[in-house]
Amino acid sequence: MRLPLLALLAHGPAHGYELKQDLEQLLGAAYPQPNVGQIYVTLGRLEKAGLIRGEEVEQSSRPNKKIYHLTDAGREALLGWFEETSEEPRVRDEFFMKLALAPRTGLADQVTLINNQRRHYLNTMRSLSRLAAAEDRDNRISQLLIEGAMLHLQADLDWLERCQEELEGLD
Repeated sequence: MRLPLLALLAHGPAHGYELKQDLEQLLGAAYPQPNVGQIYVTLGRLEKAGLIRGEEVEQSSRPNKKIYHLTDAGREALLGWFEETSEEPRVRDEFFMKLALAPRTGLADQVTLINNQRRHYLNTMRSLSRLAAAEDRDNRISQLLIEGAMLHLQADLDWLERCQEELEGLD
């Protein structure tokens, strides 16, 4: 949450609730909605780290609000984040660990595990399809997020097929 908040503040100063709304609007309903409390805690940590600066702003009929500004150190951290590549393909996969260990325990059947996981992925894909249909078509970022998740799910489904073929070939 730290670096996405810095990225939003690179666009201009904002208060915590504005940042929450900006994230929700940008990413749409497919992305887990951030908790406003989490945002304020993160902003506090970013401020202590010197990556942002908070400024109290008086409001006539309401309590003061704190507006946050990106500092030079925050801009440098953000530039570093944009230069980094994302995580490598996942090798540590909990499902695969279950699949590998099931025969040693005698407590689970590998094909049953695959079928249960396949059913879960298909249900998730249906949910994402409904979400994509309900999402604002003009929000390309949200649509791309949903499309990426669906492509990952399709790859996972293909991989499950490959696992099942390989395991059935061992019999």
